[in-house]
Amino acid sequence: MTRLTLPGLAELILARRGTGRLVVAIAGSPGSGKSTTAETLADRLNAASPGVADILPMDGFHYDDLVLEARGHRPRKGAPHTFDVDGLAVMLDRLRADDGRAVAVPVFDRAIEIARAGARIIEPAARIILVEGNYLLLDHPDWAALRTRFDLTVMLDVPEPTLRQRLTDRWLGLGLTGHALTDKLEGNDLPNMRLVLGESVKADVVVGNG
Repeated sequence: MTRLTLPGLAELILARRGTGRLVVAIAGSPGSGKSTTAETLADRLNAASPGVADILPMDGFHYDDLVLEARGHRPRKGAPHTFDVDGLAVMLDRLRADDGRAVAVPVFDRAIEIARAGARIIEPAARIILVEGNYLLLDHPDWAALRTRFDLTVMLDVPEPTLRQRLTDRWLGLGLTGHALTDKLEGNDLPNMRLVLGESVKADVVVGNG
């Protein structure tokens, strides 16, 4: 396991780039800044080689609220069992096939809290795919199969107090206070945070993001 800065990670990825696609997993707890890190990293990589990198967000594979309601899982939306992990595996296989075709991928729309199908197109020219999500390195049979599809794995390292504050600020920004805020944190976000911190396998690279 190697500890790098974000610029150092960008250099490592560019050095590992070959003729085929390089699939990089960026994992981390809720509140660790995965989406922002992936976007910043993609910008760095594309500045060095325009169009070389694109992003596949794990959150695009949330089950729809209709499915979660029917299963009684809506209050735990964001927990591992509320994602279509098999669908994510199939999407990774499509991207790794690298058959010269554009691939439409889903993206989670936080404004409506729903995943939108085909919301992003990953073009054939993209040689580096940055996959970002909480549970990409989770040590659980349902998620372990994903790891064979990654060429490089990264874990974002953020102190737990910082994660708690970021998660609190996120919900305060959306107008939640009192019991509603406590329910969101204690009933879902913090258990998910502890799961990622305590039950993820070691990554190839650790990047501090605190």
